[in-house]
Amino acid sequence: MAMAGFYRRILPSPPAIDFASAEGKQLFMEAIQNGTMEGFYRLISYFQTQSEPAYCGLASLSMVLNALAIDPGRKWKGSWRWFDESMLDCCEPLEQVKAKGISFGKLVCLAHCAGVKVQAYRTNQSTLDDFRVHIMRCSTSDDCHLISSYHRGTFKQTGTGHFSPIGGYHAGKDMALILDVARFKYPPHWVPLTLLWEAMDRTDETTSQRRGFMLISRPHTEPGLLYTLSCKHESWVGVAKYLMDDVPLLLKSENVKDINKVLRVVFLSLPSNFGDFIKWVAEVRRQEDGGQSLSQEEKGRLSVKEEVLKQVQETGLFKRVVAFLSSSNSCCRNAPILGQEDDLPDIAASVCCQGAQILAGKSSSVEGYCCKEKCVKCLKTNGENPITLVSGTVVDGISEQGLDVLVPSSQTKMNCCGCGPSSHIGMYPAGNDVFTALLLALPPETWSGIKDEKLLQEIYTLVSTEYLPVMLQEEVLHLRRQLYLLKRCQENRVDEDLDAPLS
Repeated sequence: MAMAGFYRRILPSPPAIDFASAEGKQLFMEAIQNGTMEGFYRLISYFQTQSEPAYCGLASLSMVLNALAIDPGRKWKGSWRWFDESMLDCCEPLEQVKAKGISFGKLVCLAHCAGVKVQAYRTNQSTLDDFRVHIMRCSTSDDCHLISSYHRGTFKQTGTGHFSPIGGYHAGKDMALILDVARFKYPPHWVPLTLLWEAMDRTDETTSQRRGFMLISRPHTEPGLLYTLSCKHESWVGVAKYLMDDVPLLLKSENVKDINKVLRVVFLSLPSNFGDFIKWVAEVRRQEDGGQSLSQEEKGRLSVKEEVLKQVQETGLFKRVVAFLSSSNSCCRNAPILGQEDDLPDIAASVCCQGAQILAGKSSSVEGYCCKEKCVKCLKTNGENPITLVSGTVVDGISEQGLDVLVPSSQTKMNCCGCGPSSHIGMYPAGNDVFTALLLALPPETWSGIKDEKLLQEIYTLVSTEYLPVMLQEEVLHLRRQLYLLKRCQENRVDEDLDAPLS
C-alpha cells in the first residue's frame, strides 16, 4: 500500500557520521575525555524537533534559550513560562517564517529581543581559525552555545539553508557535532569542521548575504526593571527611525537656543503611536496566588523598581522635563508619549487588561479584553512603605480572570494629562519619567548638531550617564542597547556587535 510523504532520510555518510553509530559513539567518548562536550549536556536536555518544516531557526533558538535558563517572562502553556517556537514572534511574523523560513539577521534580532548576549559572524566577517576558537570556547563550557547557519548541500543532504545548534567538538579529528533540529529527517551527526565552514560560506539567495554562526550566552546585566522597547507593534520601524535618525537632523536644522526649545523639538515631533513602542515592566499575579499579602520576592522587586523610579525623578533632566511639560506653551494636547487615561479607574482598567495579556502569554493587542471591575488599593504591611495594588476582573468573551498588578509608587503628582500637579498620584512610570528615560537613552551623538556651544554642553551634562546611580545607569544602557538593536533590525545589520557603540 503506497503512503504519501517521507519517513526520514538516510544520512549521507561520508561526509557525516551518525551520532548513534559505533564510530559516532567513539568520537563522543573521546571528546568527553578531552573536555570538549561540556555544552552538550544542557543542550541535549532541551533538544527539540522543529514543529514546522521552516522552523529550524526558531527551534534552534528556543532550544538554546532554554538551555541557558532564560526566563521568557510570559506564559507558554498552563502556568509555565518556557520558550517555544511560538513565543519567538517579535521580529518576523510567524506565518511568514512558516512559509519562507527566517534569515540569519532576523534570527539574531530574535535572540537579542529574548534578552541574551549575541555575537554573530557571517563567514566574510570571520575565518576558519576564528570559528574553531569559538567552537572550542562553547564546547568547553556550558554558559555559551553556538548556532550554525549552513547549506545542507555541502554535506550531500537534501534541502538548502538550515539552522542547528552545535553540540560539541572533537579536537583530534577536527569534527563538530550538529544537533539537527529536523530530527524527523536526519539524526544528530558529526561533520568535519572544514566542511561545516564551507557549508556556512554559501550565499543565502533570499538576502544575497553569506551564512554564518552566532554565539549565544547569558547577558551581563538583567533586562530593564521599569521600561522596555517593543518591536511587536508594526509602528516600531518608524519610531526607531525617528529617534535615531530624524531627531539629530531636526536639532541640527532648528536654531535652538535653550533647553525648552530642545525638548519641544524632540517632544512635539514624536510619532502619534509612540505609546505602542515603549512599555513599562509590570508585576502581575492572579488574585488567588497572592491575596492581600506580598511575598518577600514581590516586595524585593517592587522596592528595586521604586528605587530606580526615584533615581529617574532625582535627575536634573527630569526636573527640566517636568518644567517643560507643565508650562503653558508645551502643548499638552500633542502628547503621544503620555497616553494615559483621564482618571485612576480608567488607568486601572488599562493596567489590568495588560496584565491579563501578559499572563495569557500573548503579544497581540489587548483589544479583546474588557475589565468589568477594577479598583486601586494601597496596601500597608508591617509598617513598611505602602504598596499600590491595582485589582481587576478581566473578561475576554470566553472566561474571566481576577488579577492584581503590583506597581511602583511615584512620589510625583500628575494632572489629567500627566503634566502638571493635581490630586492624582502617579501609580507607575508615567509621562515625565518615560520621557526622561528616553532622552537619557538616546546616543550621545544625537545632540552634536546643536550649534550653540553653551547649550550643547548643558545638554551633555543633563543626559550624561557617567554619574548616574548604578541601577539607573543599567536601566538607561538597557534602553540604549534596544534602540541600537531596533535600528539595526531596520537596516538589516543586526549581525554586528551591539556592545560597540556603548563602550
